[in-house]
Amino acid sequence: MDAKIDVRKRLTELAEKAYRENRYVFTDFLNVSQLSQYFELVKKKKADLAIDGEIEGVDVKAFGGTAGCERCMVRFGSPEMFGYEEPYPITLLKLYPAMAKFAETLTHRDYLGSLVGLGIEREKIGDIIIPRSRTEGNSLGKHTVYAFVTEEISDYIIDNLSYVKHTHIRIESCEEVPDEVAPQLEELSVIVSSNRLDAIVAKLYNLSREQALKLFVEGKVFLNGINMTGNARSLKEGEVVSVRGYGKFIFNGEGGNTKKDKLYIKVSKYV
Repeated sequence: MDAKIDVRKRLTELAEKAYRENRYVFTDFLNVSQLSQYFELVKKKKADLAIDGEIEGVDVKAFGGTAGCERCMVRFGSPEMFGYEEPYPITLLKLYPAMAKFAETLTHRDYLGSLVGLGIEREKIGDIIIPRSRTEGNSLGKHTVYAFVTEEISDYIIDNLSYVKHTHIRIESCEEVPDEVAPQLEELSVIVSSNRLDAIVAKLYNLSREQALKLFVEGKVFLNGINMTGNARSLKEGEVVSVRGYGKFIFNGEGGNTKKDKLYIKVSKYV
């Protein structure tokens, strides 16, 4: 079966279920490709920043636990529809070594491999975040990692994950998302030849025009969650661009022309 058709069919079925049963329905964590199909399916609703839009007349919103997450759940329903709020069934886990001085320097792949090694399906695990502070100093904090997981498996992970590679770790759930998990943004003003998606991607990530175009051919560029095959699109203020393997940025608008008739643009770049 065509995977793209299958994802869209499943999303439509969940929207219909939420409407039929008059209650919130949630997906597991969707990956970037699946979220692209989700955003293609969503019908936008004007003047409502609290939701992404609607599917089959049901309000929908994607969220991964904090702003800027790559993997997100989709919630079908809203307080306006059902008269009450229901949070996403997401738990944030804090993982850190039992003894920092004996800890290895572990990677995203190490943690993901250990979680999947427990028999957990990948869609039950959201973003695994290695804070920038890990590279600073020699404190316990430099080895701390955070992982968003579905609520249903959080206790199982806490009870069963004791080692990542050879490092003995401890795990606890977080009641609130700490500051180090929130995305860090760098405000930039750069000069580009024009407000074209490929020109901006090339400039921000120090690529040649040919290298930037290759990213579009390979399906690695996403605009507002939707995979972009066309490279000539102009950006509008507030739009979010993600380039797989390079990063993500928010377009904050144009800032006028230079004397050589090039264009200043303003962006917030995730760092």
